[in-house]
Amino acid sequence: MRDLKPGEMVVVTSKGVESLFPFEPRKSRFCIFEYVYFARPDSTVEGRNVYSIRKRIGAELALESPVEADIVVPVPDSGTPAAIGFSQQAQIPFELGIIRNHYVGRTFIQPGDSIRHMGVRLKHNANQRIIEGKRVVLVDDSIVRGTTSQKIVQMVRDAGAREVHMRIASPPTQASCFYGVDTPEKAKLLASRMSVEEMAGFIRVDSLGFLSIDGLYRAVGETARAAESPQYCDACFTGDYPTRLLDHEGADNVRTLSLLATGGQ
Repeated sequence: MRDLKPGEMVVVTSKGVESLFPFEPRKSRFCIFEYVYFARPDSTVEGRNVYSIRKRIGAELALESPVEADIVVPVPDSGTPAAIGFSQQAQIPFELGIIRNHYVGRTFIQPGDSIRHMGVRLKHNANQRIIEGKRVVLVDDSIVRGTTSQKIVQMVRDAGAREVHMRIASPPTQASCFYGVDTPEKAKLLASRMSVEEMAGFIRVDSLGFLSIDGLYRAVGETARAAESPQYCDACFTGDYPTRLLDHEGADNVRTLSLLATGGQ
C-alpha cells in the first residue's frame, strides 16, 4: 500500500490498521545498501525500482572506472543488474561467464572460512567457452572479507581468462553494520585494513575499481552525498552512523576501569 514513514508504528488488528508516531520526528536515513544488494531487484523501494537503480549504479561505475576488456561478466546473481548497466555504458558485450547454482545460500554470512570456500565452489561454476582467451571484467556488488572474490577470480583464471579486472558496484565496505545485518566485525573487513591496491593484490586481479560514494548517491537520484546531513545510512562505507553507538562507549569505559583497577596491567 505504501512505505512506512521514519519513526512510524503500524498496528494491525481485527479492527483495522492504526498508524502511530510514538517517537520524536527524525530525518530519514534509509539504508543505501538495500539498493546495492539486500532488496530484491524487482522491489519498489521509496518509489524507486531497485533493478533500474542497480543498472544506473553499473553505468556510474563504468564512467568512473573504465577498463579495456572483451566481455563484462556478472558475479551472479547480485552483480547482474550492475553488470548490465556497466556493459551498456561501456559498450562491452555482457556474457554469463559464471553460472550460479541456485540451491546454495549466501556465502558472506557463513561462520567459517572453510564453509564459505566450500559454498563458493558449490555456488558458482565458470563458463569456460565464454571466458577462455578473453579480457574479463567481473562486476560484483561488494567485497566483504575478500575470500569469495579471491575464489571467483581464481576460477575465472583457471577457465583461461587472459586478464581479470574487477569492478565493485559500491564503495569499499570499511565498517560493520549494527542495525540487524549480520556483517563481520571491522577487523575482518578487507577494506578496513587494506588499500585498493593491496586488495587487488590479495584477490589477484589485474585491476580493481570501486564506485565512489557520490557515484552511488547519483545512481539513487541525488546529486551527491550531503556531508553534513547525509540523505541515507551509508555507515558501512563511511563509518558515519545515524545513531550513537553507546555499547562501544560502554565497552571503552569498562576497559578503562579495568586498567585502573589492575594498575594498567
